[in-house]
Parts: sequence; structure tokens; C-alpha cells
Amino acid sequence: MRLNEPRIAPLAPEDIDPETRSRLGDGPLLNIFATLSHHPKLLKRWLVFGNHVLAKHTLSPREREIAILRVGWLCRSGYEWGQHVAIGKQVGLRPEEIDRIREGPDAEGWSAHEAALLRATDELHADSFVSDATWKDLAGLSDQQKIDLVFTVGQYHLVSMALNTLGVQLDPGIEGLPE
Repeated sequence: MRLNEPRIAPLAPEDIDPETRSRLGDGPLLNIFATLSHHPKLLKRWLVFGNHVLAKHTLSPREREIAILRVGWLCRSGYEWGQHVAIGKQVGLRPEEIDRIREGPDAEGWSAHEAALLRATDELHADSFVSDATWKDLAGLSDQQKIDLVFTVGQYHLVSMALNTLGVQLDPGIEGLPE
């Protein structure tokens, strides 16, 4: 974690306005949502987009998590990394694959398609652009999937910036970036 304490403390559930709290559901309140509850209008609109990227997009869950984990690693976002390690495992990523995501697209063991996903993520992170060569390597994706990939990387780059800067701390049971 970049910060040892939050710059904006997460709100306690009872301090969140009832409309926002109902939008967040009855389950445990993650620190990201408790922190962003300081800005209910932004949170309301961001949840719609975030829900598309996380649950309603055209990438497979595996493809999505490979890209998200790579973004979290590149942005050095302990919160993002930790949350999506757990999600990645739920969608079938093996621990050695999660470890290999840190090494990037040139690590041994990736399929050509997975290496292209990682390379596109690296290029978007570094240059806000996917090279022609990498775009060609993404030929197995539909146009909608390519658009969803770009927006997934962008969404999680934005979220990583917010988490890092606001100092959102890890939720219980979640481990951050490995040393």
C-alpha cells in the first residue's frame, strides 16, 4: 500500500445516506464504496459503468481478470490487486498464473491470445494506445470485446489512481501487492 492510512476515511454504514446505502446492497461494505460514499452523485453514476465493466461486458471473466490484475500491478495498487486476486481465483486463475501476470506478456506459459491481452494492457497503461501489431494479435476478439478491453483497462487505471491517492485501505482478509 502506498499510504498507511486513508486520506479520506471510509464512512461508517450508519453515516451513509439511505439512498446510497441501498444502492450498495446489504452485504459487507467494502472500503472503496465506503470511501466513495463521501460523493454520492459520483458513486451513483460510476456504479453503472463499473457494473458494465465488471459484470456485463463481452470479455470472458478470465480475460477480464488478466487485464484488471495487470493494471493493478502496473499502477502499484495494492487494493485493486488484492481484490482481484480473490476474484481471479473465483473465475479459475491459478496462483502461478496470477504470479505470472506480474511478469507480463513475455513470461513463459501464456497463450498467444493471453500474451496479446497483457501486451495491450501494458501499451494502454504506458501510451494510452494499442500498437498495430498488438491490435492484430487481438484478432480473436470481436469488435465489442476489443472496445470492452480498452474500457476495462481505462476503468481500472482510473480506479487504481483513486484508490492509491485516496489511501483506501485493504478490506479484512485481502492481501495487497506481494513484495
